[in-house]
Order: sequence, then structure tokens, then C-alpha cells
Amino acid sequence: MLDETLLDDPDALARVDRRGLLRGAAEAGARVRTAARHAAEAGVTELNPEGRPRSIMVAGPGTASAGVADLVAALAGASAPVARLHSTGVAAAAGAYRWTLPGWAGSVDLLLITTTDGSEPGLALLAEQAYRRGVTVAAVAPERSPLAEAVTSTHGLVVPMAVAPHELTDEEAQEASPAALWALLTPLLALLDRVGLVTAPADALQRIADRLDRTAERCGPAVATYGNPAKTLAAELADTLPLVWTEGALAAPVGRRFATVLAELAGRPAFAAELPEALAAHRVLLSGDFAGGADPDDFFRDRVDEAQALHARVVLLRDRPAGGLTAAPAARELALSHDTTISELEPEDTTVGNGNGTSTGDDPTAPGTGPAAPGNGPAGESPAAPGPGPGTVRDGATDLEGLAELLAITDFAAVYLALTSRLHTT
Repeated sequence: MLDETLLDDPDALARVDRRGLLRGAAEAGARVRTAARHAAEAGVTELNPEGRPRSIMVAGPGTASAGVADLVAALAGASAPVARLHSTGVAAAAGAYRWTLPGWAGSVDLLLITTTDGSEPGLALLAEQAYRRGVTVAAVAPERSPLAEAVTSTHGLVVPMAVAPHELTDEEAQEASPAALWALLTPLLALLDRVGLVTAPADALQRIADRLDRTAERCGPAVATYGNPAKTLAAELADTLPLVWTEGALAAPVGRRFATVLAELAGRPAFAAELPEALAAHRVLLSGDFAGGADPDDFFRDRVDEAQALHARVVLLRDRPAGGLTAAPAARELALSHDTTISELEPEDTTVGNGNGTSTGDDPTAPGTGPAAPGNGPAGESPAAPGPGPGTVRDGATDLEGLAELLAITDFAAVYLALTSRLHTT
């Protein structure tokens, strides 16, 4: 149950935010700048590789590392295959986690290790195994951590993780912080730029940081719900089963991360799927017990002490669809036919033609539009909104900037759901 009175009470939000989640979300831009500086100081920007790696392997524990692996795979695309190395072992003891290189890994491959802790023995053993196999290793980990020392001793590259001062003595806050993703990802973007797999020069990282700062201003606790896309989305998802549908290669990992942080931070189950496959994969969820009209109208049923029925709600995250084709109209039609509402998010500077010469992106100067208006903007409830046309055109926004904005809004929304839930406030 979401306590909506908390959403527009910044002081109350601060009191219940014992883990500093809002602060972590707001610091994402600053974390990108610090991480980019650490990468430069570690020599990443001066690297002159002889060619691209045959493949990339990513290893590391936790939600942030999983998100990094997913994003690296999406950004690298067809340039190089990306494989996430999953850990094995007993979850009750951190030292029991183990990672193993695949049999095919060798001297033409690149291993990326990311961790907010750095004390995992299994990762140090992985770095040593990679050294014996001739695999190039690069790691982002806390400075002077056991992993950093292990990678350095095996002639690998280590970039110190960008950590906020208030997190230096609080490892739990460091791991839970939404900015942890950017602290781990940013140095890898700089590295992959040098090896020719991703276009992310220093000025692009600065633009990402600027976009994160602007999004944090729009989504901060002082901004009222009606003008705040993250608070709006959080309120819309209260007491629902979120079905996160994504369109576009970069929106897909954002949707999967959103479903993950909803569970991890807010204790909310959610399902993520990519369009157009989501239409078939989640059709039964829209038709069954979670459908919008599934609550039976029993006049004599006592509802006083009964929990509110959980209904599905679609969250449509859109990036640039491949080949200019879009399944968004079909998604809206399917949801509408099952009495299911939709929340839609797109990067702010993405202009999508909708057949009448207007844009579905945020335009704060246009009356009745923007994130504040119900039924409009990136988080509006619009099951019957006119669908965009077949063409999608970027308007001055890079792929990475749009990715950063979607990540920031969904991270803020998950934090607001966590802070206003009965679980967190009681």
C-alpha cells in the first residue's frame, strides 16, 4: 500500500529514507563525472589497443553489476558478443561465490569485473584464472580492496570505483545506491570507447552527467507529483502488477533493471518483456486474475478489511525502434481491449511523429502536456492515446543520453515506491 501523502512531503521522505536512496539517485550525474575522472587518471583514455576484443565477459555480484552487463551487451550490439559470467555457490556466505571462465576464453578476449564491495575471494580467483589463460582483465572496484590488489598484481587494469563521501563508512548504502550503476558503468564506457566498441568520448560522458542532473531536478523530492514524472509513475504503479514493456535495443535493459529494482528496493513483483514479444508473453496476465476488469462485482461481498485487488498495469519504455517500425499502437490497443492502463516513458528529446505533426515527448511549454499532466507526458495514463506513426527521429539526443534519462526516471520511481510503501514506513 502506497502512502501518497508522503510523495509531496520532502521532509517526511527524508525521514523515512534511512538508506539515502533519494540522495543516491540525485547523485548519479556527479558519480558519472567522478568515475570519468578516475578512468582518465587510471590511464583508460590513453590506451592504444591493437584491435577489438573477440568477445567481452562481465562478472560481478549484485543488481548494479547485472545491470552493467546487460547495458554493455546492448551498447556493444553486434560489434562483439557479450557474456555475463554468473556466480555459483552458497548465497549465505559472500566467500562462497565462485565465477569461472568459459572454456573458450583466451588471449583475444576481454574480462570486465565490476563490484561495489571488492572483497569477494571468488572475483580475485577469477582474475588470477584469467591471467593464466592470457585474458585481458579490467576491473572497477573500491580503491585498495582485495580485488583491486589482485587485478593489479596480475597486470590488469583497475579503475577505483567512484564513491560518495557519505558512503565510505556505509557499505550497505553504497550497494543500494542507484548511483552505483553509473559508478561501475562509466569507466567501462570510457574503456569500450577506446577499443572501438562504444562511442563514448569524454564529452559524451559529460553530456550523460548533464542529462542525469536535469532529470534529477525534474524528479527530485521537492517537485510536486503533478510535475514529477517519477512520482507520477510511482503513484500510478501503487497496488498494481507492473508489466514493463520495452521498445528499442537500449530500452530493453532499462526495463529489466526497472523490474529488478522494483523487487529489490520496493518489494514489488514486476515482469519485463520486449515488444512485440511482450504482446503474446503477457496476454494471459491481461486476461486473467490481474486484468483491469477481473474484480467480480459481488454486491454482498464484505470489502472493508479486504486488500485491494492487484491489477496489471503496463509501463511502456520506448527508445528508437529498429528500422523505424513500432509495436506501440498494438500494445496500446491490447491494453485498452483488456481495460488495462498504460504509463509511457520516452527520452525527453525524442520526437516521435504521431500522424498529426505533434510530439509525444515532454514539452513543458505546451498546455496540457509534459510529465505533470494526467494522461499525457512520459508517465501519463493513456490507454487510448493516439499511437505514434512508423517514423522515429532523434532531436539532438544521443542514445546514451536517452538511456541515462530512462534509467534515472525509473530509478527515482522505484525509490519513491520503496519510501512510500507500508513496508518501509512502518
